[in-house]
Amino acid sequence: MKIMVFTEGTATDAPSREQRRDYASYVPTEGAVDKLTKWQLQGVEICYLTSRRWNEDENLEAVQATLRRFNFPAGELYYRQEGEEYVDVVARVRPDVLIEDDCKSIGWDEVITPKLKTEWDIKGIVVPEFGGLAYLPDDCQGLLRL
Repeated sequence: MKIMVFTEGTATDAPSREQRRDYASYVPTEGAVDKLTKWQLQGVEICYLTSRRWNEDENLEAVQATLRRFNFPAGELYYRQEGEEYVDVVARVRPDVLIEDDCKSIGWDEVITPKLKTEWDIKGIVVPEFGGLAYLPDDCQGLLRL
């Protein structure tokens, strides 16, 4: 099983609203590291999707550094290539499960899950923005039943 989790707003958050553009300042949301580690120990491949783009090397490194600094499970960090939307990245990677937040601060139009095609067979899970992952099932198979 492969789980893709969105970074900003889902797995990580800025310590304050003023720091939302300072990706190096981000910290884990509640239970994110613990939950992802539990799933990885069950044999799940974890990967991440950032809001940063292909041409933002400095910001991409800041996101990667945050994941390392807080001991997030190792996993590929995906981002939008030139001309891609988020759904294009998800379609390219084809995780079994996508976990993202509801984009409350920027609008529901940014949420990927409603744009997933049935034939891709990807389970989309939308969690409250900045709410963390602590309440999700410890058993990774439980995600498929949500």
